[in-house]
Amino acid sequence: MAELEAGSISMAAGGGGRLRNALSGMLCAFALLLIGVLAFSIRLFSVIKYESVIHEFDPYFNYRVTQFLSKSGIYEFWNWFDDRTWYPLGRVIGGTVYPGLTLTAGTIWWLLNSLNIPLSVETVCVFTAPIFSANASWATYLLTKEAKGHGAGLMAATILAMVPSYISRSVAGSYDNEAVAIFALIFTFYLYVKTLNTGSLFYATLNALSYFYMVCSWGGYTFIINLIPMHVLLCIVTGRYSSRLYVAYAPLVVLGTLLAALVPVVGFNAVLTSEHFASFLVFIILHVVALVYYIKGLLTPRLFKVAMTFVLTVGLALCLAVVAILAALVASSPTKGWSGRSLSLLDPTYASKYIPIIASVSEHQPPTWPSYFMAINVLAFLVPAGIISCFLPLSDASSFLVLYLVTSVYFSGVMVRLMLVLAPAVCILSGIALSEAFNVLTRSMKFQRPISDDTLPTAGDSTPGSSSTATITTSTKNANIKKEKMGTISKERSSKKSRKETELVGSSPVRPEKEEKLCVLPSEASAMGILFLIMLCGLYVIHCVWAAAEAYSAPSIVLTSRSHDGLHVYDDFRESYAWLRHNTEVDDKVASWWDYGYQTTAMANRTVIVDNNTWNNTHIATVGTAMSSPEKGAWEIFNSLDVKYVLVVFGG
Repeated sequence: MAELEAGSISMAAGGGGRLRNALSGMLCAFALLLIGVLAFSIRLFSVIKYESVIHEFDPYFNYRVTQFLSKSGIYEFWNWFDDRTWYPLGRVIGGTVYPGLTLTAGTIWWLLNSLNIPLSVETVCVFTAPIFSANASWATYLLTKEAKGHGAGLMAATILAMVPSYISRSVAGSYDNEAVAIFALIFTFYLYVKTLNTGSLFYATLNALSYFYMVCSWGGYTFIINLIPMHVLLCIVTGRYSSRLYVAYAPLVVLGTLLAALVPVVGFNAVLTSEHFASFLVFIILHVVALVYYIKGLLTPRLFKVAMTFVLTVGLALCLAVVAILAALVASSPTKGWSGRSLSLLDPTYASKYIPIIASVSEHQPPTWPSYFMAINVLAFLVPAGIISCFLPLSDASSFLVLYLVTSVYFSGVMVRLMLVLAPAVCILSGIALSEAFNVLTRSMKFQRPISDDTLPTAGDSTPGSSSTATITTSTKNANIKKEKMGTISKERSSKKSRKETELVGSSPVRPEKEEKLCVLPSEASAMGILFLIMLCGLYVIHCVWAAAEAYSAPSIVLTSRSHDGLHVYDDFRESYAWLRHNTEVDDKVASWWDYGYQTTAMANRTVIVDNNTWNNTHIATVGTAMSSPEKGAWEIFNSLDVKYVLVVFGG
């Protein structure tokens, strides 16, 4: 009977646990659905206030490419030579763009039309960024959950769904590469951490595929292929090497590099440029360390010392040989194998000295302190607490998050545009900090409720009200009852083997005698802390909604002004492009400053001399010389370029 009672207790406990897990899973899924809806809907202010229109300059080029892709197909896209830009030079589009964004939007358009949902290409382009902002929020949940659990993951996902820094590049109509690249960045980091925690080759393969999607989407993929090697090297130096680390990194370098080389705009740069060399060096170091650990398991300590000397000697010689080869490869380059954009990040003064056209762009300027407050608001005060939480305790996943934050803080300090890379790290660490704070405060309120005589602590335990810490044992009254029943059964059995079997009957899966020290605060302080955090979150939400509605939802192509008689809308840009499209010949050439090149080709469908790609500084200088010259000199330059119309933008 005792055995049956113990078994029924165990089954009841197991059934209750499964029900509780099922309910918590349903609540978590529902919360994630609401977070996705929030991330999507908060970016629709521009559509509500104006109309479904594409913003800025670069998105119009992406829209034009997506139009061509959806009309002509993938093979024509790869071989597309565009003769309407950079006249008379032209541009090979398929080999000079990161195709991830256009392929993604084109695939969405194709799927919708296959399902008889007849949306235009422009509409799909407008809503691509809000859709992928929801995906980025879910990826943030997955990444944070791997490090600090479900609660921190939900908090981080909610924060990222609203963070102004990310909203600035993902509102409806902001059809730029970052729309899908930030999702690819976070998802790649999640798969790396997941592989690091599980050692699964399946997740390692998915990680390489996600990295390939990031390479297709944005030139910022070099941040991934340098950050992950830094973390691997950190794990090796701090003595945290494991087979899981090898599985997480080695397939990424091999398979990821091969896949990256398939992208035409990257090609052999995946193995020939300095941005990728750190990953190869760490790859060699990882194999040397793996070989050392393997030999250590085979040999005696004395033979291991001899083998260590040999392995380190050969490994050092191999590393020096690789370094010599890499040095020889980059010695012939004046930039030592680095691209101009990478050098402008490593040396903040480089662009102003050698590439002034890059330094002239506003989003390439260093940020000011108000820029940080505008971009991340109160999260800046929560990040230090999140860093401390990552060290309690420190794991491979939490150390990666700290390293991600530190590196992204530096790069955001060099270029204001890269606050977009900082935003996920700030949101993750702030979510961890808020989750831990709410956990401590609500737990303190829970342990200070009135308790009955049956659950009074023993003489050795400290009461919650008398000390800031309390020792809470995981053994409960039910566990004591089970022990008494097991003792009764053991007296009826004579053999040692049968006693061991009866001890297993009805035993709790939680290990008894395990003590956990929990921080317990006074109830008044806990209530005030919860109220303060709720107010802080409320201020953050107000700021995010204001930023989404006012600061980042006004398309630059539609101008507005307010006066005493209300709101005035000036649609001069679109009217001028429509005039060019309807009143000029198809082969007419239009000269303008490079800022307006993409819009002229996309909206007026006319040939331009320069555009926003800025790949030929000489051509841009020629147009600049014409625009700053007297009429006679400008006439001669424009005649040599076969220009018929000059687009001049001025204000009054």
